[in-house]
Amino acid sequence: MEELRIEANGNLGPIDSSRIPRYAGTATYARLPRLDQVEKADVTVVGVPFDSGVSYRPGARFGANHVREASRLLRPYNPAWDVSPFENIQVADAGDMAVNPFHINEAIETIQQNALDLTAAGSKLLTLGGDHTIALPLLRAAAERAGGPIAMLHFDAHLDTWDTYFGAEYTHGTPFRRAVEEGILDTEAISHIGTRGPLYGKKDLDDDHRFGFGIVTSADVYYQGVLETVAKVRDRIGDRPLYISVDIDVLDPAHAPGTGTPEAGGITSRELLEIIRGFRGMNLVGADVVEVAPAYDHADMTGVAASHVAYELVTLMADNAVPGSRFGAETGYQAQALGQEARRPAGFAGVTTE
Repeated sequence: MEELRIEANGNLGPIDSSRIPRYAGTATYARLPRLDQVEKADVTVVGVPFDSGVSYRPGARFGANHVREASRLLRPYNPAWDVSPFENIQVADAGDMAVNPFHINEAIETIQQNALDLTAAGSKLLTLGGDHTIALPLLRAAAERAGGPIAMLHFDAHLDTWDTYFGAEYTHGTPFRRAVEEGILDTEAISHIGTRGPLYGKKDLDDDHRFGFGIVTSADVYYQGVLETVAKVRDRIGDRPLYISVDIDVLDPAHAPGTGTPEAGGITSRELLEIIRGFRGMNLVGADVVEVAPAYDHADMTGVAASHVAYELVTLMADNAVPGSRFGAETGYQAQALGQEARRPAGFAGVTTE
């Protein structure tokens, strides 16, 4: 169906939905071409069907294809950014990595090597999980490509900085502790966003603080709003190479029920999308969207949310690829990203998290 695809600026885009209905055909992310259909990809979407590191409900191994199916609804133009991401850059779907579901250590090595292979020619990686265990090898690869420690924003209900589970060092609750220990994260530029819920003890927070993480809880987002949240994050990260990891359980279960470890009191899908839009101009080098478990989803709510989150991340990568787009003319969303007052509700008083 290549002849029925939208083409612009030399980039092969999604299948033209005016000629082939969006529900038809084999699902790739946003109906984009497969990696083998293009000469080179600026952004490669890849699935990692792995959930052997989960501590509660399994099923995230089916998440990538669930997100792909939901992404059929996406359209090529993103009005929030005034950007057509698939025209600005070549985006392609590489399919799924082949990982061993019975050997976590081997799977981690495979994911890291595949990530290095996919980025060898300069492509950025957008990964669809899979459980959060996969973030560690992806961060290793991203740091190697960046030539040193990188900044990270971690959207999640949970800290994921625990030491071990039942003696296991590599699980979906431990990737960022391992990443700090391995020196692949810039500990002056790492933050959690959306955390909430009970912990095993105060030591969990003490450890997290010791590792250097900033914490913006879901309650902080609610009380201080998107503008203050974005401003604080941008101030902390600056222009460092940035990796964004999104566990879909950062969203309230009302917005994303299809996940393995749900927690009440999460942020909304609107807040998550607006926060990502506020990162316009930041130096995003890679991203993942993980922990989508379709067996617990209702009416594809979680799949739709995850596909839109991935779309905003691709748009951020595409927007940065356009000369002059970084901190350019201030549209509404750019004003928000730069911490301007234009969109602040009348009488709003920000709440600090200091």
